[in-house]
Amino acid sequence: MIASVTGQRAAAVAADLRERIALGDVDPSGALESEAALGLRLGVSRVTVRRALELLRSEGLVESRRGAGWFVAGAAVHQPLALGTFRHAGSAVADAGLRASRRVVEFGFRPSPDRVAASLQLHEGGDVLHVRSVRSVDGVPLDVAHEWVPDAFGAGVSRSDAQDPGTWATLQGHGVRIDRVRQTVTAALATDEDADLLGVAPGSALLLVRRVAHDGSGAAVALADHRYLASRFSLEVEFAGWSTAGAGEPPGLRDSATDVRTSPATPPAARRAVPTVTPTATVTMTEETS
Repeated sequence: MIASVTGQRAAAVAADLRERIALGDVDPSGALESEAALGLRLGVSRVTVRRALELLRSEGLVESRRGAGWFVAGAAVHQPLALGTFRHAGSAVADAGLRASRRVVEFGFRPSPDRVAASLQLHEGGDVLHVRSVRSVDGVPLDVAHEWVPDAFGAGVSRSDAQDPGTWATLQGHGVRIDRVRQTVTAALATDEDADLLGVAPGSALLLVRRVAHDGSGAAVALADHRYLASRFSLEVEFAGWSTAGAGEPPGLRDSATDVRTSPATPPAARRAVPTVTPTATVTMTEETS
């Protein structure tokens, strides 16, 4: 029983580190936190941390260096794409004739975690507004969102604002101009908290979409991590200019899931056909040479 619990905790630690590595939330040198720091941050023993790191080493994601600690093995590849137009999930839902609703489950100001401070260009520990919410489409959960806003911008956002019309819409209504959004998309697994809110089993596949909003001066004004059910959400990108770029392979692939979604953890009443929400983006590809 103890071994089983330790294994589950190690798997959770490994999932946390996989996500951070995929998003680039590590030191520029590729160094990970020390085993002691990881254990303190995640509330687990050093034995559990070591077990998680050994699991990631077996997957080829990390490596240990004598006297220096643990490092990312190789590097994640990020392909910048210049977006022409982007339709967010809300507009895709509306165009499909469906009804979306948002429920705020956590709201308040707190010191910023290190990864959030780095993305928002803040001093570590600076106060930020944190909003956690779950969004549903026609009563069926779609995603869990964590939104972080520097207190200078978030002071005027109330809990009811965060629920409707939403945090970002409220910021824009208060005169904050969102001029540019940097988006990162990667895979993730549902934590126990995610699973409870989404009505799925822990470890279910998620699509993690991180968006960092910048104003006209380039200052970061908001960060949002959306954890979408992979079975209900996809991103569709249209590439232009492929034939003139001289590429030997198509510039991108799209996988589309089927429309009938069920999970062992989904209540029987909710086991029905639900549509996949598919925002689309028109992309202009640019080629850089050195």
